[in-house]
Amino acid sequence: MSGLRWGVLGTANIARAQFLPAVRETGQRAVLVGGRDRDATAEFARAHGVERSVGGYAAVLEDPEVDAVYVPLPNPLHAEWTVAALRAGKAVLCEKPLCLDPPQVEQVLAVAEAAEQPLWEAFVFPFQAQHARLVELLTEGAIGDLREIVGSFHFEVSRPDDIRLSRETGGGALADVGCYPMRLAHELFQGTAESATATAVLGEQVEVDVSAVLSYPDDRRLLLTCGFRRSYDTTTVLLGTEGSLRLDNPYHPGRGTVLEVRRRGADPVLEKPTQDTRSFSAALRHIAAVLAGEQAPAHTALESALPVGRALHLAQTAVSAPPSSDLARPALAGDLP
Repeated sequence: MSGLRWGVLGTANIARAQFLPAVRETGQRAVLVGGRDRDATAEFARAHGVERSVGGYAAVLEDPEVDAVYVPLPNPLHAEWTVAALRAGKAVLCEKPLCLDPPQVEQVLAVAEAAEQPLWEAFVFPFQAQHARLVELLTEGAIGDLREIVGSFHFEVSRPDDIRLSRETGGGALADVGCYPMRLAHELFQGTAESATATAVLGEQVEVDVSAVLSYPDDRRLLLTCGFRRSYDTTTVLLGTEGSLRLDNPYHPGRGTVLEVRRRGADPVLEKPTQDTRSFSAALRHIAAVLAGEQAPAHTALESALPVGRALHLAQTAVSAPPSSDLARPALAGDLP
């Protein structure tokens, strides 16, 4: 199904900048986009290579020419429209985070488990050649036992009306970009976060800059920083008992993005595994292969959305909880029930 037919809900910037170029790079088709403003949606379709447009989202789900649906709507709408798409018999790629809290994640996953087609949360990096090489190096023991991940995800938000700055639209640095290091840690630590401490710079409605420490089983930890107040940066370092592994960009690498291995007594080894121009391309090829019956679904929301949702909830709770009156330290969010 190299010509897999996609429907898109809404005209979000990430659809324009990331998803639709990857559809073109992989030879797939964007056949329909639905939006609240019919005229604006039609203009979006003309400008970005979508074959047809329609007013509203429901018509996209009802269209028999749509094989799979991409959901880049504001965070509070993810659950409703993901469930609707699954119940319409469509495969779904939903933007992260899948939902706003763990109970809502559980509800959506219950629908996904019974659905005819798979659900993916749009963390696309696990499908990329760079990530496959990273996992291979760790499996081979290139840096010994992985003990700690130090990860950042920052970029500047300059518009005061950006939905990332709105509590009503589920904004905040943690939900928008802090969840990426959490998704990486869940996979590489093969466990669920147990507790979190955090400090934050608060905007008018949401946190705009955060530093946090999340603990994982076997005394492993994720140290993350994320925010909207400085230039683009996703530098990540994996620290092991015998060395370290540094990634310029683990989440949206491009051609030339560097992966570097350092071990004591040896020269650094630099690799550039990424071949795709667009970071979504490998994920879209996988989805097409799954729907064609050529591959089994991998990295689905059923595997990771709930652990990542719980980690996100822990960090958000740590940010919003008041400091202890007895100890001068960040508030601790205990284990989720």
